[in-house]
Amino acid sequence: MKAMILAAGRGERFRPLTDSLPKPLIPVRGESLIERHLRRLAAAGVREIVINLGWLGERIEQALGDGRRYGVSIAYSREGWPALDTGGGILRALPWLGTRPFLLLNGDVWTDYPLTRLAQRARALPEEDLAHLVLVPNPPHHPRGDCGLNGDRLAPDAEPRHTYSGLAVLRPALFADQSGGAFALWPLLRAAALRNQAGGELYAGSWSDVGTLERWHALERAPP
Repeated sequence: MKAMILAAGRGERFRPLTDSLPKPLIPVRGESLIERHLRRLAAAGVREIVINLGWLGERIEQALGDGRRYGVSIAYSREGWPALDTGGGILRALPWLGTRPFLLLNGDVWTDYPLTRLAQRARALPEEDLAHLVLVPNPPHHPRGDCGLNGDRLAPDAEPRHTYSGLAVLRPALFADQSGGAFALWPLLRAAALRNQAGGELYAGSWSDVGTLERWHALERAPP
């Protein structure tokens, strides 16, 4: 079982902190966002991790090393700057990810969603499916959400709409028609859902995309 952590972004809304610190290294409750991901992935039995690097990527590599102290093995996909966006970054990392479904985690997400469940979703992903997304109730800063659900199927235009959490299982075949360069992931997910090739679930537990200084401070103040 393999996982990819998206960690190449600039974190514009987190400036000036991210002028010198990549957002995945921002500490929350004494531990950086990306270190928490690594620890929880290892506990879920996911030991092979790919991390893409862009903005201040060398800082992430210096902080995490080969991953041994977290109980994982890390391969780095170095994109440089500007980075390749979410879709382009994953496409470039596919040689490290292999041919089987893998877990995907946004590097700036904090959640208590059980990653053992996400690993189980990857093992049980139907052959015809290209993705399984974890959705969450819409936060105040994203009231319209991203898509809906029809039972356990992702339904882009269904109501009520929910927000993509930044946690997913993807099959490499999702990128079969892509040739490279910078491009976003969401259009591929939407197209797969419209072909009934994507599943989803709604998670109502703790989640934050830690997208701004205000949300970071709120998460730090929240009870554990």
